[in-house]
Amino acid sequence: MFKALVLEESDGKVTGEIRSLAEESLPAGDVTVAVEYSTLNYKDGLILKGQGRLVRRYPHVPGVDFAGVVEASSHPAWRAGDHVILTGWRVGELQWGGYAQKARVKGDWLVAVPPALSTRRAMAVGTAGFTAMLAVMALEEHGLEPGAGEVLVTGAAGGVGSVATALLARLGGPGGGRRGRAGGAGWP
Repeated sequence: MFKALVLEESDGKVTGEIRSLAEESLPAGDVTVAVEYSTLNYKDGLILKGQGRLVRRYPHVPGVDFAGVVEASSHPAWRAGDHVILTGWRVGELQWGGYAQKARVKGDWLVAVPPALSTRRAMAVGTAGFTAMLAVMALEEHGLEPGAGEVLVTGAAGGVGSVATALLARLGGPGGGRRGRAGGAGWP
C-alpha cells in the first residue's frame, strides 16, 4: 500500500483526497519508483483546479515531475537503488504523476540524478529550473557570453522566467524582466 493524492471528476468539478492505494493500481511501466520529492508547477495548479482540460481520465494522480529511488525495474538502464528524476512525458496529465509515494513509469522517461545533487535539490530546481537552465545553455551555445549585454526574459515573475533571470545574473549578465500581470509589478 502507498498514499497518493487522487483526483476525481464529477459533473465538471474536480476534487482530490489522499488515499491509500494498492501497488496493483499503479499504471503499466517497467520501473517502479519510491517518490521522495515533487514540485508544484503552474500546470499542476491548473490540473488541481480542474482547468485547462489537461486530464481526460479519472481517477488521476497529478504531479508533473518527481525524484526518487528505483524500487523495481525490468528496464535495462535502471536497477533498484538508482536515484532518478522524471520531468515531462505528459506525466501528471495523461499518465499518473508524482503526487504519490510510488510511481510506475517507462524507464526511457527517467534520467539519473546527477552525482552533485540529492533528489531533494533536484526537485528544488524542478521542471521550471530545468527548463530555464536549458534555455540559458542554448543561449550560450549560440554565442551569448557574460558581459555581452542585456537579455530580456519574458514572464520574469513566473517559475521559468524568475529562474532564468537568476541564472543570467549569476553568469554576469544584466537581465531585464518583462511580465504581463500587474501583480508582478516591481519584479525584478
